[in-house]
Amino acid sequence: MSKGSKSVMLGLQLPTDPRWVKLVESNIHEVLTDHAWCEQKAASNAISTIVRYPELTDLVEKLTKVAIEEMEHFGMVVEKIKERGWTLGPERKDPYIHDLAAFIKKGGSREEQLVDRLLLAAMIEARSCERFRLLSKKIQDEDLKTFYHELMISEAQHYTTFIGFARQYGGRVDVDARWKAFLAHEAQVIQGYGKRETMHG
Repeated sequence: MSKGSKSVMLGLQLPTDPRWVKLVESNIHEVLTDHAWCEQKAASNAISTIVRYPELTDLVEKLTKVAIEEMEHFGMVVEKIKERGWTLGPERKDPYIHDLAAFIKKGGSREEQLVDRLLLAAMIEARSCERFRLLSKKIQDEDLKTFYHELMISEAQHYTTFIGFARQYGGRVDVDARWKAFLAHEAQVIQGYGKRETMHG
């Protein structure tokens, strides 16, 4: 499957510029550190969603597994850093996620808040999956090529989980319309990225 068709499957409107891979290769330590903290934030987000919606038992059970998997990924990335003789750097901020979150409605019903929260998580997973796939195809480092292929599969499953729960618990929210609008927003946001040696940079 081509990169373009994979992006379409995920709903993304704008694929990552392949030249981003060269930036990654120029500073592997920075990318791995940034990636590790992305995994930690994903685990924290899953836990935060559980705290906010404890009455949704199937969501609680599934997101518990997601949180565990994300922390396992954190550990796997830290191990890659260690194998190369480096140490994990300080936590990185993620301007991409900050810009994405500007789409989230302030206030609104509990259903609307849940849908937006789940769609934000799905969007992050979709873009991460797309970038992992690009790395699995284009990076020269054979170890990381295999590593990112394996992570890509897991990220795609998480994307499906978040989208599925948004539709399940959307209630009166038109989830598909909201997702379509969010994809358009992401396409505008991502135009300013792909220029730094970070996972979403």
